[in-house]
Amino acid sequence: MKIISMIPARYAASRFPGKLMQDLGGKTVISRTYEAVIDTGLFDDVFVVTDNDIIFKEIESIGGKAIMSTQEHDCGSDRIAEAVEKMDIDIVVNVQGDEPFSDRQSLHDVIEVFKHDKNKEIDLASLMTHITDWDEINNPNTVKVIVDNRNFALYFSRSPIPYPRATDTGVRYFKHKGVYAFRKQAITDFKRLPMLPLEATEKIEAIRYLEYGKKIKMVETDIQGIEIDTPEDLERAKKAWK
Repeated sequence: MKIISMIPARYAASRFPGKLMQDLGGKTVISRTYEAVIDTGLFDDVFVVTDNDIIFKEIESIGGKAIMSTQEHDCGSDRIAEAVEKMDIDIVVNVQGDEPFSDRQSLHDVIEVFKHDKNKEIDLASLMTHITDWDEINNPNTVKVIVDNRNFALYFSRSPIPYPRATDTGVRYFKHKGVYAFRKQAITDFKRLPMLPLEATEKIEAIRYLEYGKKIKMVETDIQGIEIDTPEDLERAKKAWK
């Protein structure tokens, strides 16, 4: 089974433009993320796929592998799908470029899902972490996920799901972490399938897979990490890095 990692990297992020080129402990955020993924030792190859010369040159400058997108893309999955279309691979793991604290155990766990999927029932796997802070649960920047009793994703939302009409049921809330592992067929299918209303409304690309009947296995992790979506996140990351 050939397993690679792709790190999609846009420069013009809507909430924090240029965040991937911000300094984090003497190196850029994107360089830190790339090196963290390499250091896991889990992958046959690791690439950054980008639409921007600055990021492309940054990765090359540290001896890394970068791919320049030839088309305009609305999301990271489309960018990865273009990059892997002609590659001879089985599994591609998408690590977001703003995840410099990516850890080996979490990435190992999403890969293991496919090694035990004898019937090839699973199209992709992703991570979720238990959250209890109501500010975070209500925060639209935090994507929540609900699952069935086998941990297959039922839905993703920026709203609190499930809605707490009753508060004494023992329900747990989960944050979706932006790490995906795909079978190659699932990600190349994604690129060909048009966006439907639920994804367009929530602006969550994982919903497209559900809308077209793909099966997403969620893996629980207790490693929170820090995703750099805002300048405030970057300051937290700098403190954590020290």
